[in-house]
Amino acid sequence: MKLRLELIRMTKKDMADVLTLTGVTAVLSVVAFATPNDIPVGEIAYQKLWLGRMTFVFVVCCVCAFCLNRKQCLSFPPIVTWILIVLGGIEAIWGLRQIYGLAVSNHSLYALTGSFYNPGPYSGYLATIFPLCMYEWLNLKEKTERTWVEQGKYYMSLGVMLLILCVLPAGMSRSAWIAATISGTWVYGMHASWGSRLKEIGKRYRRKVILACIAGCVTTVVIGYALFQLKATSANGRLFMWKISSMVIAESPVIGHGTGSFVSAYGRTQEDYFANGEYSETEELVAGSPEYAFNEYLQVAVEYGIPFLLVVSLVIGFCIWKGSGEGRIGLCGSVISVLVFAFSSYPMQIPGFAVTFYFLLAACIIGRSKIILLLFISMMVLLGTYYWKNNQYDACKEWYRGKMLYNIGDYRSAKKDYERLHPQLANRGAFMFEYGYSLHKLKEYDNSTRILEEAMAHSSDPMILNIIGKNYQASGAYEKAEEYLIRSTHRLPGRIYPYYLLAKLYAEPECRQLEKLKRAAEIVLTKEPKVQSTAIKEMRKEMEKLIVDYNKLNSNLKKEVEAK
Repeated sequence: MKLRLELIRMTKKDMADVLTLTGVTAVLSVVAFATPNDIPVGEIAYQKLWLGRMTFVFVVCCVCAFCLNRKQCLSFPPIVTWILIVLGGIEAIWGLRQIYGLAVSNHSLYALTGSFYNPGPYSGYLATIFPLCMYEWLNLKEKTERTWVEQGKYYMSLGVMLLILCVLPAGMSRSAWIAATISGTWVYGMHASWGSRLKEIGKRYRRKVILACIAGCVTTVVIGYALFQLKATSANGRLFMWKISSMVIAESPVIGHGTGSFVSAYGRTQEDYFANGEYSETEELVAGSPEYAFNEYLQVAVEYGIPFLLVVSLVIGFCIWKGSGEGRIGLCGSVISVLVFAFSSYPMQIPGFAVTFYFLLAACIIGRSKIILLLFISMMVLLGTYYWKNNQYDACKEWYRGKMLYNIGDYRSAKKDYERLHPQLANRGAFMFEYGYSLHKLKEYDNSTRILEEAMAHSSDPMILNIIGKNYQASGAYEKAEEYLIRSTHRLPGRIYPYYLLAKLYAEPECRQLEKLKRAAEIVLTKEPKVQSTAIKEMRKEMEKLIVDYNKLNSNLKKEVEAK
């Protein structure tokens, strides 16, 4: 009788673990859902849709597991660990197939993206899995006698780790390399008990330790400089973004600027910064219109304020402390990897990546506490409800169809689609710009300006300012046109197009300002563009013509003055 009860309990525990495994797999595998071809490239609406659905699968599975296994603890941390290792292997193989041309990447400019849109987040995801593989392999390696299950885990963790090491260099993401190096070193150090060993060595060989530390610092500086120079323009661009983001934070350090306000606040601050005129040529060269801060800490501080950032940091710090105390070194190493990667990238802006991080934090602290697991499940219910309720996938599909009409110049047909989708997609800067530009081409200037003003809350692209300026110019409001075009030159002073538009504005008979026309035309002719193109050559030819006309007109005016 006792044996039968024990078998029933074992069966219930196994069923509970299978249910938990199913639920966790459903959510974490969303990161591998590549964007389909029926929505605009790079859109994450599809991933959000499936994340909302899979969250409820996770909740149902976990609730059923609770009912089956009330007395014993659920195997949540190891389940999260091994699912992520398997997913890391899938992503690494996916990347290898792309490198060898056996699979197509999700971005036309990059050969390697995995299931992601960009090699940066893809490399960061692999760097997150790396410390998990390392820790499991180190643990299993120490066992002299392994069961067939442990033998399988040993080879799987080793195989995925080697696959990641093969793919990671090809991603050319310095952030991911640094994240994998720091987290891997931390995991190995914790496994080998470096802390206690270093204390002993420090007491015995103090002088040598000091010299070793100095040598280590010099080596780190040299490696850091080499990594910086590897893609210096990109590194300078991120430093500039962090500088502007810090200035945005200084404007509202306590409560922030609000959810989703980063883009508009950043664009406005960058515009003010360049308007002051105190900037370097390098800053002008690397400035852009970013969607993210490329630093999650700065982005959180911009939108929610410094106090909120401190609270989030304390919660994450507590999870690492609790997890390391419970011996979950691999999971803590993965959290550290994400934290390092987040210093110079945007992992939390990708739903699948962000949920992976939440599960890592949960796995660090849940352990035997079912109360914490229930709390985490409740949070996932809220997250899933939000994604499901605010899903925009169907609207994005219709936008994609309208975008094809927009691209071929059928603005009247595109306008009908955009007008219908406006209430659902009003928070997307790219959609709002296309809608406003379609109205501009249809000569509905007032409506175009209204839509583009809305777009400025969700995009920092100076083209919005250019089109608003052209709207005002076409309506005869030349002062407003000049104001917006000058704002465009301040937002991104490296762009030639707004100076070209200003020159055209000053050439208008009703707004003729010859000296300003000459200055704007000279800038178009002399400013070095980031990339040479046919459009720039055509603009310069037109400016040369304008200057000839200017010289003739100026000469005629002088003759008239002399005659008088």
